[in-house]
Amino acid sequence: MKSMFRPLIVLFVVFAVITGIAYPAVMTGFGQAVFNHKANGSLIEQNGKVAGSALIGQQFDAPKYFWGRLSATSPNPYNASGSSASNLGPLNSSLTDNVKARIQALKDAGTDMSQPVPVDLVTSSGSGLDPEITPAAAAYQVARVAKARNLPPADVQALVDRYTSGRQFGLFGEPRVNVLKLNVALDAMQHG
Repeated sequence: MKSMFRPLIVLFVVFAVITGIAYPAVMTGFGQAVFNHKANGSLIEQNGKVAGSALIGQQFDAPKYFWGRLSATSPNPYNASGSSASNLGPLNSSLTDNVKARIQALKDAGTDMSQPVPVDLVTSSGSGLDPEITPAAAAYQVARVAKARNLPPADVQALVDRYTSGRQFGLFGEPRVNVLKLNVALDAMQHG
């Protein structure tokens, strides 16, 4: 009986070392060497301080900034530990109220409401943490941001175009604009 336990204990220790220490150490080293920026959270710095992660939406509600998608996380918006969708259907009055409130906030911020509002500016995503908006949603906000920053709209639109990413490998997904990267670039443009 004793002879059966020894191989089991040895195997347990060997596999614990391989899977619990060696493999994580190798993968961490590989990630740091090859994908350093991504392995460390894709952090974006502004004036020597971390402004946020390019992978998680941030709350912007001042007229001088581009706004991202609404966050469905609670109790705090853009809380990565509370990632979830609102699960509100199109006939749910809470969804209607949220959309109306966001449209009113866009109006109050000085957004030109003569065009239809892009849906990604008034609804949340499946995760509630989307860091990106469509180019149409960014273009919709150009006039407001340009006016609030006293910049020519063409300059702001050029910045939006520069921060617009195309489809993955030219095939997958849709073109998108990372809101945090765009807002950090806007601040740098005005202070640079």
